[in-house]
Amino acid sequence: MAKRQSVTSVEIAPEEERKSRFIKYTIAMVVRVICIILAVVVPLGWITILFAIGAIFLPYFAVIIANTESRTSETKKAKVQAPTISISADSFRDSSETKKD
Repeated sequence: MAKRQSVTSVEIAPEEERKSRFIKYTIAMVVRVICIILAVVVPLGWITILFAIGAIFLPYFAVIIANTESRTSETKKAKVQAPTISISADSFRDSSETKKD
């Protein structure tokens, strides 16, 4: 079976892409909440500071991680090109000259 030509260059539906990003961001925010809880519960020490840093910087990295896949897939997409048809002008000139005579 021959490979079908795509009408659009979109690989996945926008709803599916949004759902994927939402799931990645939600997982990262759950990890952040866990970091916040552990930073409060664990006695003061270097591990508490590590949890606090994770809770502070995780939202930034969560957005980057959630949006990275959609941007890299855009650059990897194969561009769909329509076939081009060319018609020489000589065939039109010959037919128009015969009509004048």
